[in-house]
Amino acid sequence: MSKISITELAKKHGTPLFIISRSKLKQCVTRMQTLLPRVNPYYAIKANPHDQILKCFAREMKIGFDVASQGEMDRVLKWGADPQKVIFANTVKTPSALKYAQAHGIERMTFDSESELEKIAQYAPGAKVIVRIKVPNIGSVVELSIKFGAEPSDAIPLMIKAIQLGLEPIGVSFHVGSQCTRVENYLDALEIASIIFRDAKLKQIHLSLLDIGGGFPITHFDHEEDYFARMGPVINRELERLFDPGIEIISEPGRALVGPACILIMSVIGQSIRNEKSWYYLDDGVYGDLSGQIFDHCKYQFKVLKKGETHPSALAGPTCDSLDVLSMSEELPILQMGDLVYVENIGAYSNASGTQFNYIESAKIKVLD
Repeated sequence: MSKISITELAKKHGTPLFIISRSKLKQCVTRMQTLLPRVNPYYAIKANPHDQILKCFAREMKIGFDVASQGEMDRVLKWGADPQKVIFANTVKTPSALKYAQAHGIERMTFDSESELEKIAQYAPGAKVIVRIKVPNIGSVVELSIKFGAEPSDAIPLMIKAIQLGLEPIGVSFHVGSQCTRVENYLDALEIASIIFRDAKLKQIHLSLLDIGGGFPITHFDHEEDYFARMGPVINRELERLFDPGIEIISEPGRALVGPACILIMSVIGQSIRNEKSWYYLDDGVYGDLSGQIFDHCKYQFKVLKKGETHPSALAGPTCDSLDVLSMSEELPILQMGDLVYVENIGAYSNASGTQFNYIESAKIKVLD
């Protein structure tokens, strides 16, 4: 998006303004399918559940969805998602959500404990279950194996328990952690999963699905390496080596499909000098569309349209909470009231997790083709 477009959009719609590009959404899906041609993407809608994103993915791109609640199931089905291409990927589900899933034809779901199997058997009898295993999350920005995943050695006994409960174990899933830049995490996880597949076959448990989770990294700064471009072919080769062509392979990308498709445009609404540093207060912050700095441990590159000599500066959000500080170490030109600051690659875990603290509304959303 050009600087002229940013200025025109801010002038027309006001700020803060959150831009979603439909063409960029499609490009992200196509890139994923190109880098991992054997893997069917199931969009993790928690990253950004905006209706136009779901509509684009369900009706135009026709990809699958990873959902974690009854509300998320309802959202994707509303936009025409095929229930057979929806995976209920929360390993701790409520009874009401399980009943909803079964009533609406969503059969595939993950688990990582015996108690969860018993719950599924009670409220969604006959479901197709996928054991989620714990795998290395070394170096990932968000560690997920602390809270989720059974020990790999427990996978087969859990599948046997599933059969005893009248469920159908169909596969294995894992997650290497969010913003994973170490391809070794995926390679180790795939090796572990392949061993479970072989052991299951020996015990006459016929598995047909591998879910490699999400975690595929995107860039937030201009100088960053595009790790996914390097990792994708390596992961794909390992999939071909370890898993028979008849095995269905899916992934659960969130950030990789929506992160690069969105821009946040903000305005300076206040300024001061504190400890000999320029402070600029913006009309959005960590309680709004920059909530990813808190909940997603994300760091963003703040850009301005103004040129000139730069100085050490701080950026803060509009709320009365001192937590609402965006950066203490920006090199910026002297800004004035009304000057624009923008952030690219902010589509994931941004407007999805804001709280509207102080009753300060989140950014207006504009969808562009």
